[in-house]
Amino acid sequence: MIMTPQLRKFALTVHITCSVGWIGAVIGFLVLVVSALRTQDAQIVNAAWITMELIGWYAIVPLALASLLTGLIMSLGTKWGLFKHYWILIKLIMTILAIIVLLLNMQTVSFQASVATETGSAALAGMEGELIHAGGGLLVLLVIVILSVYKPQGITRYGQRKQQNKTN
Repeated sequence: MIMTPQLRKFALTVHITCSVGWIGAVIGFLVLVVSALRTQDAQIVNAAWITMELIGWYAIVPLALASLLTGLIMSLGTKWGLFKHYWILIKLIMTILAIIVLLLNMQTVSFQASVATETGSAALAGMEGELIHAGGGLLVLLVIVILSVYKPQGITRYGQRKQQNKTN
């Protein structure tokens, strides 16, 4: 089913908004990590863990899932399709992997936030891992954006069969 132009524009607007929001939330998360790493103040480190948990569960995770869902809707409802072009498959795989890593990492963030809340002594040492996670996550999201803009050529075997069936 191909969407009407109005529905496609609406769906694309929602998808872009969720995706850009995901990137912005990761940048906010990264700012907290860098701020915590630059200080020796235990209160700032504790506040960073607690805030990172809130940003993670209430902004990053919902925006990531919404971005995946709206991306699936866009690919299934437009001429691009989900399995016709390699760049779409790569974006899908990267998005799913990013969400899996995000959900696994949020367990650590939640643990450190609970330690910060209950004892007031969350570990600064775990922040280096968060720097890698947030920086790596941002890099993955930027690669996904580049794929979306440049749409490198390369049609899958499925896409080639679909093209041949249209011409026959």
